[in-house]
Amino acid sequence: MTAAGPARDEAAYDELARTVREHAGRLATALVRLIGDFGAAEDLVQDAVVEALRRWPVDGIPDRPDAWLFTVARRRGLDVLRREARYREKLAQVQWPVPSEPDERLRLIFTCCHPALPRSAQVALTLRVVCGLTTAQIGRAFLVPETTVAQRITRAKRKIADAGIPYRLPVEADLRARTAEVLTVVYLMLNEGYLSSGGEVASQRLVDDAEWLAALLHELLPDEPEVAGLLALIRLHRARAGGRFSAGGDLVLLADQDRSRWDHAAIADAVDLLTRTARRRQPGPYQLQAAIVACHAEAPRWEDTDWEQIVLLYDLLLAVAPSPVTRLHRAVALRYVAGPEAALAELDGEPAGRLDAYHLWHATRADLLRDLGRPAEARAADERALRLTSNPAEQAILHERLRWEP
Repeated sequence: MTAAGPARDEAAYDELARTVREHAGRLATALVRLIGDFGAAEDLVQDAVVEALRRWPVDGIPDRPDAWLFTVARRRGLDVLRREARYREKLAQVQWPVPSEPDERLRLIFTCCHPALPRSAQVALTLRVVCGLTTAQIGRAFLVPETTVAQRITRAKRKIADAGIPYRLPVEADLRARTAEVLTVVYLMLNEGYLSSGGEVASQRLVDDAEWLAALLHELLPDEPEVAGLLALIRLHRARAGGRFSAGGDLVLLADQDRSRWDHAAIADAVDLLTRTARRRQPGPYQLQAAIVACHAEAPRWEDTDWEQIVLLYDLLLAVAPSPVTRLHRAVALRYVAGPEAALAELDGEPAGRLDAYHLWHATRADLLRDLGRPAEARAADERALRLTSNPAEQAILHERLRWEP
């Protein structure tokens, strides 16, 4: 056994989480294939994961964690399902390791992210079945009750059974659309983790899960450029994480970040991945978002940012995936190319109400209004942004602004 240390130790927990994440999905794929019941296999894996999280911090991580998880899952299945003779017989015949088949985890991911399931259920099911998170961990990450997560997963498993959702890869004609569905789930994990407040360790770990899933998808779908684009985007964000928060946990705006705290080797690796992907000449939203982040990440100083290139990239992004939020981000970049008046005109050109409930729209207007010498309007916009955000780090910045505004 490898000593894992006390459960409170962060390094030990991270090692434990990585191990569970690596092996839980493999176990799930093996059990689904062998017993032919997605819901029952998921229950067995979850029981094994909960037992691992209870035992391994005390006993240490086993030398063969995959075999340990399998043994627990098999034993639980035999204990709980004694009355189901056919199912019990199948489990009794199974030995570890199970002969592998190609793309097993890919089938599992596509099943969890099937378009017949609601988005919230897709995310919860993927985190639990593929990444091995417990319902309690998912609830902490998304700030929702554990019972809510459990209900989403239960309903999703019932939907898979009742609708006869097949445990297989999509047919060739559907592969691109279904892959986009999977990438949306991973992207939501990234946003939920990356945009959370700095002290929420559970939420920040979602970024780890998002990167792990994107890397797995890139390994299984190496010819899909948008998969590589999303992986590059996640790694570029993670590479800059060291400068996003102060020692006291306060959010630091990009213009004020200490860029020496960024991981420049990781930035270079992510840019290299993005460059190789761009040679395929199949641009998509994730590649373009990664290219925008790369412009920021490669600038030695805030003053060196290539804003004209960023505006051009936003134009391309709007052409392939138009959205009000992308127009907002383009206006921020336009400020440094054409000035605050042009940027404000672009913001105010949005149809009334489309972004009125989005705090960053009001916060951005406040910045531009200050630049244009309209402090009363800027203060009103900041107050509106403060009422709309629940993120403690963003609230702290807005409180600080309002403290200095007339």
